[in-house]
Amino acid sequence: MTFQIVINLIIAVMWMFLQETYTFASFIGGYILGIILLLVLNRFIPDSFYLNRVFKTIQLVFLFMKELYSANMDIVKLVYKPKLEFEPGIFAMPTRLKSNWEITLLANLITLTPGTLTVAISDDNTHLYIHAMDIDDIDESIAEIKNTFEKAIMEVTR
Repeated sequence: MTFQIVINLIIAVMWMFLQETYTFASFIGGYILGIILLLVLNRFIPDSFYLNRVFKTIQLVFLFMKELYSANMDIVKLVYKPKLEFEPGIFAMPTRLKSNWEITLLANLITLTPGTLTVAISDDNTHLYIHAMDIDDIDESIAEIKNTFEKAIMEVTR
């Protein structure tokens, strides 16, 4: 990925020199030309195209914003009910994430979402212990986190 970014920047600078206009617009034109060249020559480069990871990161940000909004609405519904009917609890969620960075990102995304809090991570980094404000079904809660945040993090990092 880093190699592709460097190649793209070199193409953009070379384009500026060939055009003999040293402006930001010329640099952007060269950068776009570099993107097109990298796409065309992608089969000769061992790594996947680097902008795919950028798009996946943007999708992760939008997924977090969507989950943040829906979790806020769920908490508001719970709090403003005349009779408080919710079951808080702690459950263990197994994770397929391996690196410390991935696990930390998942734990922080869970904690930043209202109604959930990452309490601890197991010593072998295979389970996260999560406190949820309202647990209807533990398996459903685990599946929801795995299908949203964990899946999106794996798409970004792998």
